[in-house]
Amino acid sequence: MSEQTGRSLADKLNHLFATAKPRGGGEYSNEHVAEAIRRAGVTISQSYIWQLRKGKKHNPTLKHVQALADFFGVPASYFFDDEVTNRVEQQLQLLRAEQERRETDAVGSDMKLMAMRAGELSQERRRQVLDLLDVVYRLEQAERRGETDAPG
Repeated sequence: MSEQTGRSLADKLNHLFATAKPRGGGEYSNEHVAEAIRRAGVTISQSYIWQLRKGKKHNPTLKHVQALADFFGVPASYFFDDEVTNRVEQQLQLLRAEQERRETDAVGSDMKLMAMRAGELSQERRRQVLDLLDVVYRLEQAERRGETDAPG
């Protein structure tokens, strides 16, 4: 990773949001992070986090810096020391690559197992499995779109 000195607190915070993903992908919302920090005992709002991310606020209290660092699992010095920032980001990049490799391996293993088992089924049973797979697929797509009723 190249030297990235002089980046703002907003840049560093946004990088954490872009890099640290919840299970299932996507990006943490400001509200999710604020709620988690409030549960840990520190008062903070999603709008304050938004202001920090947009650079409209750039001098947070130490307790807010520590709470954000704790949420993302980085040292508080990540926000102030470019050497620490670079070291943490290299570690995050390696961790993300390892997670993606494991997810790819797991998907590949699941796919192989399904194919092996399907190959041992009769034509009629394979058709039933495909029908079931189609129903499950449509349900998941509806969930992702935020629909609550089952597709029909």
